[in-house]
Amino acid sequence: MRLGLLIGTLALALGLAIATLQTPAPVGRQAAASDFSAERAMDDVRLIARAPHPAGSAEHAAVRERLLARMTALGLSPQVQTGALDPRVIQAMRERGVAQPPAVAQNLIGVLPGADPAAPAVVMMAHYDSAVGSPGAADDATGVAAILEGVRAIKARGAAKRDLIVLITDAEEIGLDGARIFFNEHPLRTRVGMVVNLEARGGGGRAAMFETGRGNAETIAVYERASRRATGGPDSNSLAIFVYENMPNGTDYTIPKEQGTPGLNFAFIGRPSQYHSATSTPEALDQGSLQHIGSQALEATDALLRAPALPTATVDRVYADVFGQFIIGHAPAFGWTLLGIAAVLWLFAAWGARHASGLTFADLGGGILGGIWTITTAVVLTGLVRVLAGPMGQRAGSMESYYLMMRRLPWLEAGVALMVTSIALTAIIGRDLIGRRVLAGVIVLSAGVVLLVGGVDVVMIGAAVIAASLSLWPKADARPPWGGWLGLILLVMVLAALAQAFAPQAAFLFVWPVLVASGTAAVSALIGAKLERWPSLVPPVVAGVVMGGWLMGWSHGVFLGVGATVPAVTVLLALLIMLFVRPLQPVGMGGRSVAGLAAACAVIACAMALTGVVLEPSAPPAGARPMQ
Repeated sequence: MRLGLLIGTLALALGLAIATLQTPAPVGRQAAASDFSAERAMDDVRLIARAPHPAGSAEHAAVRERLLARMTALGLSPQVQTGALDPRVIQAMRERGVAQPPAVAQNLIGVLPGADPAAPAVVMMAHYDSAVGSPGAADDATGVAAILEGVRAIKARGAAKRDLIVLITDAEEIGLDGARIFFNEHPLRTRVGMVVNLEARGGGGRAAMFETGRGNAETIAVYERASRRATGGPDSNSLAIFVYENMPNGTDYTIPKEQGTPGLNFAFIGRPSQYHSATSTPEALDQGSLQHIGSQALEATDALLRAPALPTATVDRVYADVFGQFIIGHAPAFGWTLLGIAAVLWLFAAWGARHASGLTFADLGGGILGGIWTITTAVVLTGLVRVLAGPMGQRAGSMESYYLMMRRLPWLEAGVALMVTSIALTAIIGRDLIGRRVLAGVIVLSAGVVLLVGGVDVVMIGAAVIAASLSLWPKADARPPWGGWLGLILLVMVLAALAQAFAPQAAFLFVWPVLVASGTAAVSALIGAKLERWPSLVPPVVAGVVMGGWLMGWSHGVFLGVGATVPAVTVLLALLIMLFVRPLQPVGMGGRSVAGLAAACAVIACAMALTGVVLEPSAPPAGARPMQ
């Protein structure tokens, strides 16, 4: 029974995650004039992305003229702002082989007047230059086309309170100089109260709102209300905003953000092989992604244009969307309250387990060590998958390596997901069924390969020592079912407390699952504290499907964002999923079946990584740079 419950729960959770990750269907031309239509916006994508149009090229100038005509037709009375490029950017272009780099950037600026010209204005911004060699249908013809379609829809809704400034920037791909020129030099810059920026890295996937200004509670409140009306619903969370805040990346919104201007930054990052690639054509673009990013941007911008006052910087909001349907959130400090409730529920479950099955502190310790083994083993074995997928160059040092890795990323993701699944299944059934010496040997050998190829890494060495030691130590296993479950919940509760103390904006990723897991354990203890009969296993099955689906969906976005450089990050989400399926540990023949499945997953994971190398063996054309 437990084997069926375990496999069934994971399968249903995966199905829920896949359904959640789908982009909305593109809306056709028959849509109401006030609605966003991807089919209408595609006319502009095709107008812009006929051919590569990097800054300074003849096609770039032709695209500029086409856009000026479109903006004129929309009644925006466009003007061209010209400004000098940074000499360092010009020199960098020469070093990349551009024989005659442009000396200036040329922004396109239009205004849709509102009823109150004295009110702070809203800027919709995207860039019209492409990377060298790429038609740029996604990056950023999608953003420009979405803005033009959004302007048409806003006009159809009637006059708004405040002005809309349409800013189509130049030279984003060579250093953000177009945005810098506008926000430092143009007279309209002093009237800007809010920025809505549209970007892309790839050619598809759901569009996320991944960056705001600092102190974003009021901004998120506007986004939450507006996203309910958007096709495909919201896609945003405070973890993404926290992570991006601490990354070296940047977009055009980086410039006004550093000046203190609030904003909403949207992008999609699926289909990574199309990033800055010759394959980024209108035909290859996911029109559902265009629908999602355009609809979200339209609704948010329209809400801001008609708001009595624009958002100001206050405090940061802790929040996340739930399956792309709605957003839940709370103040940062409220995370401590949720952790307190989780602790009470955990104590109740532990009390029930103690009386029913003789739960001991040693059992809890085994559960904690099992979680630590899972994390450290994943650091080593996902590192092996990353090495097999190659190349190891970072994007800042080797653009060719970075773009090649983008093309291999789907294979790497599949390999890492299977390897983490293998590790999680092994942790659930116990290491004896695989063989302690076998596991330790695999870990040591894998670490040796990673260190040999990637160089000395103290984290890798430490993880390998801990993982191999825990593999060999029999007492590092917990007595099922309560020891492994409650010990793992306790470990994650500690991680949640650390996150709450040092990064409250991101802590919900641990706090919310540990709260649900503690509540699930409490309910199971109330139904049947021995966890022997099926009614007591219903709560973890239900929670496993719902929370597992939510977390698996998260895993995909997290991996697309940082998985190529930090593949082990996926194990944290796997650890959270284990909070719900850990009590479903099969025994006897079921356990041996899971052991075989775990071994198969590990072998196939390595094969996936090598398949990506075979299918994508050559480096892409040089000349384009990674996204700022």
